[in-house]
Order: sequence, then structure tokens, then C-alpha cells
Amino acid sequence: MSRIGKMPINIPAGVTVSIDAKNVVTVKGPKGQLTQDVKPQIKVEVQGSTVLVSRSDDQKESRSLHGLYRTIINNMVVGVSQGYDKHLVIVGTGYRAQMQGTKLVMQLGFSHPVEVEAPQGISFDVPKATKVAVEGVGNAALTEIVVSGHDKQQVGEIAAKIRRIRPAEPYLGKGIRYVGEHVRRKEGKAAT
Repeated sequence: MSRIGKMPINIPAGVTVSIDAKNVVTVKGPKGQLTQDVKPQIKVEVQGSTVLVSRSDDQKESRSLHGLYRTIINNMVVGVSQGYDKHLVIVGTGYRAQMQGTKLVMQLGFSHPVEVEAPQGISFDVPKATKVAVEGVGNAALTEIVVSGHDKQQVGEIAAKIRRIRPAEPYLGKGIRYVGEHVRRKEGKAAT
């Protein structure tokens, strides 16, 4: 039995979980609604205020999907009740970000500003010059970007897309990185 798959998922107050005949799980809560198709060999059932995930057989695919679907459904329940967020930091002289409506506009050393539109279910926030301890930079006033939403996968994907625009480079450490991310630094060219 899967150690993760056999654990029950508690349903908090204000969240409803329903499963239809086609094995589609729908989770509704105060932050929004999420749906997930579940393979037929995985059985999802609601018992009182908990969700139980079980498998029909001990085939290799069923065993691997058991814990996966339990984790996905748990992330859906947490997402619609509490939400998820990712914190990014912009490091570099003249590098900054600001909000223009729902758009995130960043100056990252290119000849033009970079604009990122917030997709449905995702919101951006740029707190005013916060003091964030960043490894290798010290405790400087840096621009922080917060990506938040109710879908964990979508929040992580959008944060990764923003980071990919200007990843932290290894010589000066300039660029966009996650809060707490270690950027491996390299030595510059030695003077002769």
C-alpha cells in the first residue's frame, strides 16, 4: 500500500469535493474551483469530511498513480481554501518591477521593459522595496515579486516563466531568483 496514497484528505469548512460518474473530481472553495480527471483504476470517494483514494489492483501503473492522485487532490483542497504563492527577488542595479493594472512590468537591463500579463486565476504583487536577505548580496533593499493563485501547478509555472526571462547569472548574481535560492557563483577572469 502506498504510504502517501492511503492517508485520508481532510476537507476544511467551506470546501466541497464531488466526484462524477466519469471519475472527474471537482473541488470548490472560497478561492475558486478546480477539476481533475482521474484514471479508472484509481477510486476516489468522499466519506464525511474526508476524501479517501484507493486503487483497484496492484499493477505497477496503479501503484504509481495512487500516491500521485492523492497528492494532486490534496493540493486542490489546500489551493481552494488557502491558496499558494511563490516569492521571487530581482537582484541588480536598475532592475525593478512595478504593477500596471494586472500587468507586471519589469526593467531587467534590456532595451525595452518586459511585460507579463496575469492569466486567469493568478495575481501578481510587488511590495515596496522590501529588505530580503539574499545569499551573496547581503541584506539590501530589493524588488520582490509575489505570484499567487489557487492552482499550485499554475503558480509554479508562471513563477518559472518570470524567472526564465532573466535568470540569475553566476558572476555578479544579477537577475531573477526565488527567495532562498542558492546561486552558485564563479570567479571572474584573473588579472595578470
